[in-house]
Amino acid sequence: MKLLRFHLAFALSTVSSLAAPVDYIRDIRPILAEHCYRCHGGSQHKGELRLDTAALALKGGENGPAFKPGKSADSLMVHLIKGTHDDIARMPYKKPPLSDAQIALIAKWVDEGAKAPADEKPEANIHWAFVKPARSESPNVKQKTWARNSIDHFVLARLEKENIKPSPEADGVTLIRRLYLDLVGLPPSPSEVDAFVNDKDPKSYDKLVEHLLASPHYGERWGRHWLDVARYADSNGYSIDAPRSIWKYRDWVINALNADMPFDQFTIDQLAGDLLPDATLEQKIATGFHRNTQINQEGGIDPEQFRVESVLDRVNTTATAFLGLTVGCAQCHDHNFDPIKQREYYQFFAFFNTTVNDGHGKGAPEAMLEIPGEHEPMENIQEELEEAEADLDRYLNTKGAEAVKLEQAFTEEETAKLKPDVRAALKVPFSDRTTKQKRIVYAILRPDDTDFKQRNTKLTKLERRQPKPVTTLVMREEKEPRESVVFIKGDFTRRGEKVTPGVPAILQPISTKTALATSDKQISTKRANAVPSPGGEGQGEGGIPSSPGLTRLDLAKWIVDPENPLTARVIVNRIWQHYFGKGIVETENDFGTQGIPPWHPELLDWLACELMQPTPRFSEVDAKPWSLKHIHRLIVSSATYRQSSKVRTDLANVDANNKLLARQNRLRLDAEIVRDIGLTASGLLNDRIGGPSVFPPQPAGVMSLGQLKRDWKPSTGADRYRRGMYTFFWRATPHPALAVFDEPDAFSTCTRRIRSNTPLQSLTLLNDEAFVEFSQALAQRLVEESAKTDEQRINRAFRVCLSRSPSADERQRLLDLLNAELSALKKSPDEAKSLVPADSSDDPVQLAAWTTVSRVLLNLDETVTRE
Repeated sequence: MKLLRFHLAFALSTVSSLAAPVDYIRDIRPILAEHCYRCHGGSQHKGELRLDTAALALKGGENGPAFKPGKSADSLMVHLIKGTHDDIARMPYKKPPLSDAQIALIAKWVDEGAKAPADEKPEANIHWAFVKPARSESPNVKQKTWARNSIDHFVLARLEKENIKPSPEADGVTLIRRLYLDLVGLPPSPSEVDAFVNDKDPKSYDKLVEHLLASPHYGERWGRHWLDVARYADSNGYSIDAPRSIWKYRDWVINALNADMPFDQFTIDQLAGDLLPDATLEQKIATGFHRNTQINQEGGIDPEQFRVESVLDRVNTTATAFLGLTVGCAQCHDHNFDPIKQREYYQFFAFFNTTVNDGHGKGAPEAMLEIPGEHEPMENIQEELEEAEADLDRYLNTKGAEAVKLEQAFTEEETAKLKPDVRAALKVPFSDRTTKQKRIVYAILRPDDTDFKQRNTKLTKLERRQPKPVTTLVMREEKEPRESVVFIKGDFTRRGEKVTPGVPAILQPISTKTALATSDKQISTKRANAVPSPGGEGQGEGGIPSSPGLTRLDLAKWIVDPENPLTARVIVNRIWQHYFGKGIVETENDFGTQGIPPWHPELLDWLACELMQPTPRFSEVDAKPWSLKHIHRLIVSSATYRQSSKVRTDLANVDANNKLLARQNRLRLDAEIVRDIGLTASGLLNDRIGGPSVFPPQPAGVMSLGQLKRDWKPSTGADRYRRGMYTFFWRATPHPALAVFDEPDAFSTCTRRIRSNTPLQSLTLLNDEAFVEFSQALAQRLVEESAKTDEQRINRAFRVCLSRSPSADERQRLLDLLNAELSALKKSPDEAKSLVPADSSDDPVQLAAWTTVSRVLLNLDETVTRE
């Protein structure tokens, strides 16, 4: 009956509203504001149409007036909301249609003459993300004793508004494991757990935070997140996917984060370190950020096409990484939703269109930087190399007379066709030639000599193993900047109007002050030759500075200008995302009009302002502007972060997805950290920082999956047990144990990893060669340590894997498994031997049984989860 009365009341109200004259302010404007302003309001004018005042709607856009007063049947807007237009899709575009009652109201208003106030003001506010963040005061809360810093005041105010209580603080074991995994990506040792849990100092937690922020492993943990954004890989991509040397950039990221390099400098060095006055070696290495693009080395391609592809990737990556905008949508046409013109896209493109070639096609990269005095590790082959070279030289000397006779038979025409190094060697008398000169000449003279061939092949293989200078890919400007144009419909072969460097008009301009500040010796010549743009001297479309004199350095400084409304928000949001699973803006890569608005805009802006200009009272540590460690410290010190992650039934119908953070979130660990957990628990971890990428074991056949079969020789010694982030990453054939746990493919920037849950993950933890090896080492550790009973060993195993002690039920189940394995393996001693390392001196039955227990522990959901 209640439902019937409601429907009757609604029907009567609808009839009544249709009978009475329609009031624009009361009835129409709210409908337009809810459904139309996003695309046709103050910040966006799709089709040049604005609907935020009746007068602007009547003025119309590309398709004419939105309506004809008194004639709803002839009005464009009415046809569009009904979906009856012949050429244009129903509006709102790709959104639920208006209700029949709403459509009837709008049609009636038009038929009544579309009356509206003459003094109606258009929507004044632009999209929230394009407005400079402002610091709000911490809101008042009732439960003042719970809050530890301003973050908690903002979160708690929202919770109290919804009558939700926060969760209690997690226990000490959970807190220390959470902190270790979040800040350094490694679990704490049992002794470190005990020391923290038993420390009665009220500041013990804060001391632990400072200890971990100062750890060199902090740079590894948070550097891996940034490498996702930088699309870092150790190979070139595309079908050939040749190896590349760029690990020096990876190490630069780790070192910069460990030093808490201010984020504005961190940004400038990566985008334009080569253009800084007296650029240091480290600043040049930093520009590897934009040399992480793929390189296509196939024959027959158009190198210019893929050079352009690299530049496009740099534009899109920069916009996503620092601005959180889908600027790439404007490559072929004006952005469908955000106020970004196609012309502005190619003005942005012009900043990156001035660098030397990447090496597409058969060419080599033109910006390879050799690191002075550094070489890759040398294998112990020098004596073998010298012996092979001497053997080949002796053999070639026995062929000297024959070689000279054959050389004399060469005609001038035949000689002219030879390679320059061969022609140069022929000019040197045989007795004066080096071994190398003899080799290249004799290879031409007697290609059929198998005894040469064998000696030469042996020497060549040894030479390939010699130490090579360490190199890395960097950015470098062309001597003369290229001309940039708009590509018609995004096609690089269809060149449209010329453009010069500039930024979207919706954001703050590159000020003259900024431009002049970067007029250093590296770029002054190009500025002197600059010509005025079509928009006037130094001005482009929309009055923004747009001049051939603007460079990547100007762009980098513009990105971290405090007036930029996006950068600080984007960065603190991404940090927040890593701690809680989702950002304050859930669409962390889209702060535009189609992104999900922040669930707590005041908190987001407070954090952004705190990044750019820290407030001393919020930390005992003297934080500097743009300090990332300051933001980490604030977040992990908050009561919000320290909450238990246990699921609460009282939130199921109120906040099932934990959007308001009434508890912490359980998060499956990243692929590399899953490996690091196994390495640490087994005692095998080599915690060396940086250096060339390594090759842990992987399943046979993986390297044959690409177009070209690549070698994968597993590393030996300590390199075999490096952290997951140092595993050599082939784009075409990534390491399966990393790929199955959702490591990004490095083809494009990744600002948030997915977290899948598949049977393949469990099978990998059980059967992958590396994880079997971890289980064997953990078993040996348990057997050889001082524990006297199986119960004590299980307690120890549980603590090194999970940090906590097992419950009585968990301990008994593992004891049952152990005893069942011991019983079975005693009957099959050969099987036991096959399950343990061949060089082990321990009882194979005991070691094999404990290996099974270890495999179970390393496979637990809790082991690979941050609580």
